[in-house]
Amino acid sequence: MVRVPDRRREDPIAPEPDVRRSPAGVVVLAELAAEHGVDATGCLSGTGLVASDLADPHATIAGDQELGVIRNLLAALPDVPGLGLRAGLRYHLTTHGIWGFALASSPDLRRAIDFGLRYLDLTFAFTRIGLEEVDGEARITIDDAHLPDDVRPFLVEREGASIVAIQRDLLSAAIPLRRLESTRPEPPHADLYEEVFGVRPLFGADANRGVFDAALLDLPMPQANELTARACEEQCAAILAQRRVRDGIAGQVRRRLAALDGPRSMADVARELNVSPRTLRRRLDAEGTSFRALAEEVTVALTEELLADPALTVDDIAARLGYADGSSLTRAFVRVHGVPPGRYRLAR
Repeated sequence: MVRVPDRRREDPIAPEPDVRRSPAGVVVLAELAAEHGVDATGCLSGTGLVASDLADPHATIAGDQELGVIRNLLAALPDVPGLGLRAGLRYHLTTHGIWGFALASSPDLRRAIDFGLRYLDLTFAFTRIGLEEVDGEARITIDDAHLPDDVRPFLVEREGASIVAIQRDLLSAAIPLRRLESTRPEPPHADLYEEVFGVRPLFGADANRGVFDAALLDLPMPQANELTARACEEQCAAILAQRRVRDGIAGQVRRRLAALDGPRSMADVARELNVSPRTLRRRLDAEGTSFRALAEEVTVALTEELLADPALTVDDIAARLGYADGSSLTRAFVRVHGVPPGRYRLAR
């Protein structure tokens, strides 16, 4: 097999787990859920996210929060075939902001793909994605080996379909695939794959791979603009550097507290973070907060979500959040909102 070193990624590119991401990807999932009768409360349950987070253009979220939304979606819609494919087709260039604009400004498809892979952390990808040229073929691979089993099929479908959606936005036409390969066994919705990708996959293959004529990599971008492409890359580099700053120990504590079935005590959270409670207390203090303040913040946010369900009493919500009764929960809620949960519910 002849390889062309200057025209292939030596290894698939993997998003970094600590890089924050735009909530726009979750907005896409919430819209898909709403079309199938699942409201935002159900989508965001247990993730530490609230609806206002999705409306803030300057907000960022953690990857594990988006995975929580995906798990909620899969649990709520188990009978919708090809949910990942349906989601992926909604991820257009505009969904990705300046990253998408940079791709459109690139001179040709090869350099658009190269740029896209270098700045993959600005997308919503969880898989490792790579491009290689071999014997006149361009091969895009989606490596899912590192992903949790419960979300792997969804993520591979989503990211494969999103590549199709982005490519159509770039060129206003579909690139014909020579073949498509998938590591999964053939699913009942195999026909949907053919509808999305234009070819029926070979299931049970050794890799997730889309193959097309390498000559198509030289297709010019209709909106190519060198100055715009440079300006976009500068902005992408600045955004990426900013997002690579970890959200600190406070963010890690928030995410663990946000899981309804997760640990509630400082000792438990410290154990999960592999630090002593004393160290955890000191590091939170250095960030200007405390375990108690974070626990109250998360409790109030989760209470707001659960109050949307009229079938749940305040005592029910308190029990779900680990309180012995509703009075302690009410006191925490009043400190933040100035009114008890019941009155807050009536005012919504």
